[in-house]
Formats: sequence, structure tokens, C-alpha cells
Amino acid sequence: MPPSPTSGQDPELHRLKPEGEGVTAQLLSSLTLAGRAHTHRPYTIANFVSSADGRAAFQGRSRDLSDPGDRQMFHGLREHVDAILAGTGTLRAERYGRMVRDPERRHRRAASGLAPEPLAVIFTRSGAVPTDIPLFAEPAARVVVFTPAPLDVSSLAAQVEVVVLDPGELTLTTMMRRLRSAYDVRSVLCEGGPTLFGALVQEDLVDELFLSLAPKLTGGGSAPSITTGPALAELRALRLIWAAELQSTLYLRYAIH
Repeated sequence: MPPSPTSGQDPELHRLKPEGEGVTAQLLSSLTLAGRAHTHRPYTIANFVSSADGRAAFQGRSRDLSDPGDRQMFHGLREHVDAILAGTGTLRAERYGRMVRDPERRHRRAASGLAPEPLAVIFTRSGAVPTDIPLFAEPAARVVVFTPAPLDVSSLAAQVEVVVLDPGELTLTTMMRRLRSAYDVRSVLCEGGPTLFGALVQEDLVDELFLSLAPKLTGGGSAPSITTGPALAELRALRLIWAAELQSTLYLRYAIH
């Protein structure tokens, strides 16, 4: 299950670049992602937490790498996008439920011109979708599945639309174009996993990376980094937009070039 919303006051981060103090909401208030949408695809950001030794999970889950600041960033970013994209492995491992559970956050989304509930986007090349997770049992959830095979959604409580594409046409580029043209999605947040994020980078579909660097070591193991898959032909450069710190965790926002 994704990190739970924290109660109480929003933790105050120390912003390193540019210098200053600010709560998460203030840091994210200037995103204006919808206005940056491309003509042919949504403006796309990704959000990950990583250990200091480069692992995106510990014992199969990202939860132990997270902290209150990271959880606020996680839920705060969800307030600012039209759609949230996650791979089937992440959906299954984290037991995804409703994308925005806090009524106040849904109210703020609506006040800013977004739908109260973001569209949940699922991309699968195998056609295997974990329909037993809480997301599909939530009547308010809006879900679109891009798949090479039909999917029976008649017994699911969520509002699910299935887009069946020929395997040769089933690319992330095609999915992004369809989201922009058919669903008027202007901004997408990718929450992983590493295979999906790696594929998005391969197809040059990501504009920004939000990375929480946890002051923790996993000591090795088989957990992936934030990207897996084939290496890029050339290194992809990042430009630091801002950096913040809370209790030794670094919260980094990069533009991807």
C-alpha cells in the first residue's frame, strides 16, 4: 500500500537551493504542470525514494526507506496531476488503493481546476492486471488500462476503461499520446516501478524527477535502483531545480534533459 497520509502539521523542510525554509505545499505550489503539457503528450514527472546506496526498495517494499517528509511529498505531488501512472508490479507490491484519500486534498484539487480524483493509469504488456488490489474495489476510482488483451471489468467497483492495443502498437509513447488526445491528460505522475520508469526514460517521455534520498543503507541485496532495463545509448543529463533537507533526508527536484 502506498504511504499513508501523515497527521498533524506538515513537516518543515530546510531548502538548500534556493536557500530558505518551506513546507512541502509551498515547495510544490509553483509546479503549474498543466501549462507545460506538450502538444502530443502530457508533461510527465516521476517520484521515487532511494537509499543512499542506490536501492529503490528494502525487502521488496519502498516503505522502510520513506519518512514523514517523503510521505508528504508523495501525497503532495498527487494533488497536482491529472493522472497517476504505476506498473503492475508496483500496484501489486504496494497494494494500491484510492489515489487521493484525504477529502481536503480532493477539495484543493477541485479548487485548482483538476478533477477531485486523478485518473489511475495502468500499462501492461502481459495483460496481467492485479484486479484484487483495493484500487479496483473503490467506486470513486477512475482507472484506464492499456493492454494487449481484453480484460473483464464487469465485477469491479471502480470505474475502469480498458484500451486494447495491438502488441506492435503497445508502447508508452502511444499510451502517452492517447492520454493527451482522448483523455485530455495534461500532467502525469509516474510512481514506478523501476522497470516502467526505465522504459519511460528510454522513450524520452519524462520531464522531471523528484527523488527522496534516504539516509539509509540496504547493504546490498537484489533490490533494483530507480531504473532497470537496457542502458541508455548516452547518459541523460539532469538539472537541479531545488533541493531540500529534513532530518538528513534530501528531497531533490531535477529537470531531465
